[in-house]
Amino acid sequence: MVSEYDFWLLDLDGTLVDVEQSYVHGVFETVGGRLGREFTEREAEIVWHGLGGSRNEQLREWGIDVEAFWEVFHDVEDAQARAAHTYLYDDASFVADLDAPVGLVTHCQQYLTDPVLDRLDIRDWFDTVVCCTEDIGWKPDPAPVEMAMEDLGVGSNGHIGVLAGDGPHDIGAAWNAGLDGIHVERHDPHRRGQCVLGDHRIESFTELGGPSIGGD
Repeated sequence: MVSEYDFWLLDLDGTLVDVEQSYVHGVFETVGGRLGREFTEREAEIVWHGLGGSRNEQLREWGIDVEAFWEVFHDVEDAQARAAHTYLYDDASFVADLDAPVGLVTHCQQYLTDPVLDRLDIRDWFDTVVCCTEDIGWKPDPAPVEMAMEDLGVGSNGHIGVLAGDGPHDIGAAWNAGLDGIHVERHDPHRRGQCVLGDHRIESFTELGGPSIGGD
């Protein structure tokens, strides 16, 4: 399957890396204290991992002001502390061996992404890094994906590409940009509360096969 694609785009948080749960719960304890609204461990994980779909819709459903939440959340988060509690999934190492242009398209902001890439020493895995913003767009908007494709020199010229990610917004962005979508399920679907579709659905990148990730 790996050789089917001329280029690869990947999500970062929840797909290639993740954050220790103790850090997640600590952040939400502080955020909840400032907002005057306690978050359970389950609620913290739902928002952090985007379980169930849109984070903003979930916050509204709980009666939380979305703008106020994110303002406090970003004020609480410390980029270096987050990077120190971030780990690389074992199967993510296949990215380093891909013999094709590779890009990163992530909702993590630049100030959070850079320390993670540097601490885990994986910056050289990627030929381009696109961090979504209000100006660029957020997945499933295809704009950040198209920006990455342009950076890689693979836009609208017959190249066949794929985007791999752990959330429905990743697959949506892939399809909206005319790419295949690989859903990497890092959570039990029952825990997520929904089944995410994709051209391929895997629990580990080792399932993709191919000599670059351990095939014959």
